[in-house]
Amino acid sequence: MTDHEDLLDKIAALQREVDQLRHALVSHAVVDQAIGVLRAVHGLGGQESWDVLQRVSQNTNIKLRKVAADVLRWADSGRLPARIGPALHEALTAAGPARPGRVLIHRTHPAPAGESEAPEPTCVGTDGQPG
Repeated sequence: MTDHEDLLDKIAALQREVDQLRHALVSHAVVDQAIGVLRAVHGLGGQESWDVLQRVSQNTNIKLRKVAADVLRWADSGRLPARIGPALHEALTAAGPARPGRVLIHRTHPAPAGESEAPEPTCVGTDGQPG
C-alpha cells in the first residue's frame, strides 16, 4: 500500500467512527427523554426508568432506542404501540406503583358551556386510557 492509500483508509475509518458517534448521540438523547417521561408519569427514579426501558427492550426483542422512541410518541399522542404495550405495563408493574402526584397530563376536557373555568386535566396511564 502507498501512503496515499493508507491515508484514504484512515479517512474512511474516521468517517465511519464519526457516523457511529453521531448515531449514538441521537440515540442517547432519545433514551434520556424517555427516561424523563417515565419519571414524570410514574414517579420512578432515573435508574428505575432505565431498568424499565431495558426490560421492555429485552422482553420484546426491540432495540432500546426504538422502545424509547415509542415511549416518546406515546407521551405526545397518548397511543402506545401494541408491540410494547404489554411489556411496558409488565415492567412498570414490576418496578412498583406510581408515586402519587406525578402524572403526565396529556388531555384536557373543556369546561361545560357557559363556564369560563380552565379545562379539567385528565391523567393518562400507560395503556393510553384516562387513569
